[in-house]
Amino acid sequence: MRLSQLHYLPLPAPLFSVLALSFLVLVALIQLGVLQYAYTRLGISAHAALLLLLGSLLGSYLNLPLAELPGQEVLSGRVVDYFGMRYVVPVVVDWPGTIIAVNVGGALIPILMSIYLLSKNGLWGRGLLATAFVAGVCHWLATPVPGLGIALPVFVPAISTGLVALLLSRQYAAPLAYVGGSLGSLAGADLLNLGNLQGLGAPVASIGGAGTFDGIFVTAILAVLIASLSRGLRGSQTNRLSSAATMPEAPAHGPSEAGRGHP
Repeated sequence: MRLSQLHYLPLPAPLFSVLALSFLVLVALIQLGVLQYAYTRLGISAHAALLLLLGSLLGSYLNLPLAELPGQEVLSGRVVDYFGMRYVVPVVVDWPGTIIAVNVGGALIPILMSIYLLSKNGLWGRGLLATAFVAGVCHWLATPVPGLGIALPVFVPAISTGLVALLLSRQYAAPLAYVGGSLGSLAGADLLNLGNLQGLGAPVASIGGAGTFDGIFVTAILAVLIASLSRGLRGSQTNRLSSAATMPEAPAHGPSEAGRGHP
């Protein structure tokens, strides 16, 4: 087994290019100052957020081996269709069985970032609730796919974490969305389905890799959009309050003043 065969893109090149393009759009918006406030609401600086997304994209190519399921007949060099997505099964030679690995960009970086956001904002309780809810939804909808491992519809983590984050706290909806979507996807789709990997014939079952990486990356973008939305809501409320405070009061007319106009 050659370790270089462990590393591959979690998505076909065209789909991966879409995620890369979305990253470039965010870079442009940040340079224009449109999303500066959004990343402040997320709890990190704009430059740190760009490094986070770039690290997730580049790190998605790297898989760190953790364990091995020997005696598995594995598939190699195929394209698997699942829920409108096309995943490429890597080409492997002299493979011992299914290798359980952790993806750097789809698992390691999101886990470390989630711990930082929970600690910085003191959201351990609400973060646990968001993670548990998303994990339950992802575990319910995750599907074992032969040759691939565990797969999840791409927008499931983003939609479920967006709803629960806004319900738990509008003020901290952005970090809760990132934490719940990232940790919930990893726990519900990957970790709770490790027992279902037997017999799938996947050469590499990557936690946070193919099948779940796209959903986790979309969740990170959603967290930024929620932060921007919260700014718009707070800004409109502030404008209404300031307008009401500066509105001149209508002069009061007493009975004597009202009677002066009539002889």
